[in-house]
Amino acid sequence: SFWDWSLQGSGMCGCCVVLKPQLGDAQLATNNPTLTTVSLEKPFCMFDSSLYPNRSYTIYLYVMKESASAMSSLVTDDSNKPLGSTFQQTSRGQLRPYNAAFFDVPDCAVPPRLADVRSFVHASYVLKQYLFRVGDDGTCLYDPNFLGVCNPPLAPDTTYRFKYVLVDNSEGMVKDQTLWSDPIKTRRAKLPMKIDTCVLVFLLLTGFLASVFFAVMRSEDASAETKGTSPTVQQSESRPQLSSE
Repeated sequence: SFWDWSLQGSGMCGCCVVLKPQLGDAQLATNNPTLTTVSLEKPFCMFDSSLYPNRSYTIYLYVMKESASAMSSLVTDDSNKPLGSTFQQTSRGQLRPYNAAFFDVPDCAVPPRLADVRSFVHASYVLKQYLFRVGDDGTCLYDPNFLGVCNPPLAPDTTYRFKYVLVDNSEGMVKDQTLWSDPIKTRRAKLPMKIDTCVLVFLLLTGFLASVFFAVMRSEDASAETKGTSPTVQQSESRPQLSSE
């Protein structure tokens, strides 16, 4: 089942669940990652042990480039509140993590159903419930006055890590968080196709031989035409002239 991963959340390590963000299932999230996006599974059932009745929670998603320093990978301040660093302030995750998005805690009691994914009518809704696409907002990237949470396109051919954080809305405090994901690399842009040297030599040689062949054929045709007209000319010249006398 695509949802088996959600049953593995029993392992705990201190205040943090052992699970970490994962790429969306390849059968559901095709062409993933792309040049500028990564589709992650939403954290179904990851934080169940940290949820209390009659309280409201939000999931924060943080993004960090793999090249960033491990010492700067913290996503909370000294009072255990989530950092609000933006992609502009962190050089798009190069210096430290940035907050790319926040959304409601997925309902573990009612996970998306695989049968609905096969339905044309429900597929879009189910995928939206199951996946979060990092790098899916290009508008805020080019707005110099935008100061909110932005989910800008990722850089091609670049390795990132991701983290989910559970925040209590009433207290504004972090109650739980996953580990950083394994390194996930966006795709590299394809370079223009290069012609192999041997292939290039072959093509040039073929073109040269073809030009020589056609030149020889034209020469033979011209020679044959000359030979065909020569006797007639000679006969005309050797024919005696009639005397007028």
